[in-house]
Amino acid sequence: MLQSKLFAPTLRETPAEAEIVSHQLMLRAGMIRKSAAGMYTYLPLAWRVLRKIMQIVREEMDREGGQELALPIVQPAELWKESGRWDVYGDEMFRLEDRHHRQFCLGPTHEEIITTTVKNEVRSYRDLPLRLYQIQNKYRDEIRPRFGLMRGREFIMKDLYSFDVDEAGLEDSYQAMYRAYNNIFKRCGLKFRPVEADSGAIGGNASQEFMVLAEAGEAVILYCDQCDYAANAEKAVSQVQVSDFNGAVKEKELVATPGHKTIDEVCRFLNIQAEQTVKTLFYGTGSGYIAVLIQGNDQVNEIKLGNVTNSKKLYLVSPEEIHEVLGLPVGYVGPIGLDGQIKILGDNRVANLHQVVVGANQEDYHYLQVEPVRDFVGVDYYDLRMAASGEQCPRCSGHLHDLRGIEVGQIFKLGTKYSKALSANFLDEKGQSRLMVMGCYGVGVSRTMAAAIEQNYDGNGIKWPIAIAPFQVHLITVSPEQLPVAKEIYENLSRQNIEVLLDDRDERPGVKFKDADLMGIPIRITVGPKGLAQGEAEVKFRATGNEERWPLDQIVAKTREYIEKCEQ
Repeated sequence: MLQSKLFAPTLRETPAEAEIVSHQLMLRAGMIRKSAAGMYTYLPLAWRVLRKIMQIVREEMDREGGQELALPIVQPAELWKESGRWDVYGDEMFRLEDRHHRQFCLGPTHEEIITTTVKNEVRSYRDLPLRLYQIQNKYRDEIRPRFGLMRGREFIMKDLYSFDVDEAGLEDSYQAMYRAYNNIFKRCGLKFRPVEADSGAIGGNASQEFMVLAEAGEAVILYCDQCDYAANAEKAVSQVQVSDFNGAVKEKELVATPGHKTIDEVCRFLNIQAEQTVKTLFYGTGSGYIAVLIQGNDQVNEIKLGNVTNSKKLYLVSPEEIHEVLGLPVGYVGPIGLDGQIKILGDNRVANLHQVVVGANQEDYHYLQVEPVRDFVGVDYYDLRMAASGEQCPRCSGHLHDLRGIEVGQIFKLGTKYSKALSANFLDEKGQSRLMVMGCYGVGVSRTMAAAIEQNYDGNGIKWPIAIAPFQVHLITVSPEQLPVAKEIYENLSRQNIEVLLDDRDERPGVKFKDADLMGIPIRITVGPKGLAQGEAEVKFRATGNEERWPLDQIVAKTREYIEKCEQ
């Protein structure tokens, strides 16, 4: 490709709207342009990268028995109502009506329509297993689209759906996709980690996310320093430390704490630590209120709480609302005496505490020396807290550490959630009707492109991994006099199927070099008068900044050698 013909309008200044590096650099490098909030036009450089990611995805899906198809983006509401998700999915779903006032949505995901397609065609166990996938735009009306391609309202995704006769078959499909996803992100040249994850709105009983490790990541990952345990913070657990308390059990004591309402205020007043307190929080579930007990220095994990309560509309209730509804004093609420008034859930750690401080449900008073096992009545205990760095691994004696990551893929064991709702049955060997057992598996293709930049850049621009770079070689001339030699090199490389961008523009060398660094093509070959006098070209590797001189007659061989080395 001649750069004079390339549609890549680069920018010298960073647009104010761009908050993170990938967004900034894709705009500056002429890869994307905003069309509306959370929606972007992919210009040729970006599309070349996306096509390479898609090709890697296709190859790995096909290797594991996937068959590509294309499902409609516009989906009828009836299917979503049949699965029960039309009302549950929420405001993120783009909804529309046709001229006949029939309801539709723009597909945020495709479980309903793929399940219906398969159930209408599959009759026998002989037709299974099936692994069907597509690469397509998805639509989710994010409340706050941000960070460029990281959280958009329109994005490119690969989604594969597996249909098996039983749980053993599902396990085979799940492991096949686990292998495929590891291969995909390795081939893309990314540093990543698979982690345990919550299934969220997709559902199912097991899920793993694939996280590209990057400081810009919205997700926090906790991992063990001694074993392979790793989980999204929403899912992570740690070992509950059983108190070695062996002191005398005392009667609870009512003590005045005038004007001291918050955990910090109470701790200062009583000269205690936050871990010696239990705080009582209230949540609305859509069908009433619940009280949640948690150690004073812990945070409630609302994902875990939502799973325990089976609530999709969980929200933290203000103390003022609880005062108005239940008559409890703001800042002095505790669990003693609440049983019978409201459902109470406690974090597992609370059950192992001794001699703690809690609100007394009286204005300006707290209880001291409370024993949760003795004094808390009607409490059901679950894992409800956010695990934290430094705590003990749930699987071994190691300790947890945290990293930030960008979710680029997720795999789910759906079981029979959708096949049951949509009556996707088959006849087994005995002629008995059974439900298909399903899994679903997604890769964020456009997000993978952005994540690759977040992991590979410097102050001058992008540093593409060679497998997904828009071009493999950026060929530059210092002045027009070297263009005939550069074109000969260009032709020689192109004949070997090496992708070359030849900067044939009438620009100053400094401008060309700045654009080259910004675009991030892995190998930069510069043809200049000094090198030509010695029969050489200057070569710079974008990933490392290392420079070499290659004889002109060895450029093709050395380029091929470097590419093959990177692909190993």
